[in-house]
Amino acid sequence: MRITYKGDYALKAVLDLAIHYGSGLVTIHDLARHIDAPIKFLEQVLLDLKRGGFVESRRGKVGGYLLARDPAQIKLGDVIRFIDGPTEPITCLEKGYSGCNDVYKCIFRKIWRQISTSTSKIIDNINFEDLVNQVRSAKEEFSYSI
Repeated sequence: MRITYKGDYALKAVLDLAIHYGSGLVTIHDLARHIDAPIKFLEQVLLDLKRGGFVESRRGKVGGYLLARDPAQIKLGDVIRFIDGPTEPITCLEKGYSGCNDVYKCIFRKIWRQISTSTSKIIDNINFEDLVNQVRSAKEEFSYSI
């Protein structure tokens, strides 16, 4: 599995919108500043996330972006697969693959399957509410004062 820059920005954008979930719209300028992303590239990412049903947008002077559904309902794996495609480490693990004559004898295939299964177990069991809670917990640790 390889996360592209687009995938990285998509994950960060969804996380930022999850942090602000229920607090109203987030402008693209604020979002770009929060996740340190170029606005033009972020526009493309948000358009894809909107097509995928992850975010909604509102036009106008007071417009912006918000999550299309509760952060607890959005899995890390859903966003990764939507933006960057399959998470299998090699093509022969994808459904319907028939490009290799040795696909059932290949000694490496079992290893790639274990890697794929382990990756999926992790990314499909983390939702954005979990990540928001981790961010808030980390902020509390750093805001210690005497």
